[in-house]
Amino acid sequence: MPSALIVSQQLALATAAIFAGAAIYINIAEQPARLRLDPGALLTQWKPSYARGLIMQSSLVIISGVLGVLVYFGNWDWRWLLGAVLILANWPYSLGVVFRVNKRLEATPPGSANAETRGLVETWGRLHAVRSALGLGATLVYLWATLTA
Repeated sequence: MPSALIVSQQLALATAAIFAGAAIYINIAEQPARLRLDPGALLTQWKPSYARGLIMQSSLVIISGVLGVLVYFGNWDWRWLLGAVLILANWPYSLGVVFRVNKRLEATPPGSANAETRGLVETWGRLHAVRSALGLGATLVYLWATLTA
């Protein structure tokens, strides 16, 4: 197997795993801690956290997905394409489902945060769990393809 293909496999797997780890961390550590705050502080914490996470996680999705597709075309193993589809599914899911909640939260001034704001952040956390699952799924499929190639 060409070394460029092996490097691409490892990078696709690593970036998917980093994405999954970061997404799961948000669900099991950051989100529960955030929900212990009053609505104004909760929103004040969520806004910069989301903005920073968006840049990091969207970059990881693109890198992992593109590499997964390239590996598929390099070895025609359908598992690499499946892993790429799973990780890249974060984009349409985020834009089609999560985006509306994000925009409502971003438009709310922290001083106006209330019980509805808390409910939106709770909804955001449940929606974010799907991204965690997509990242974990992609990581496991890539790992399967790597270990049984």
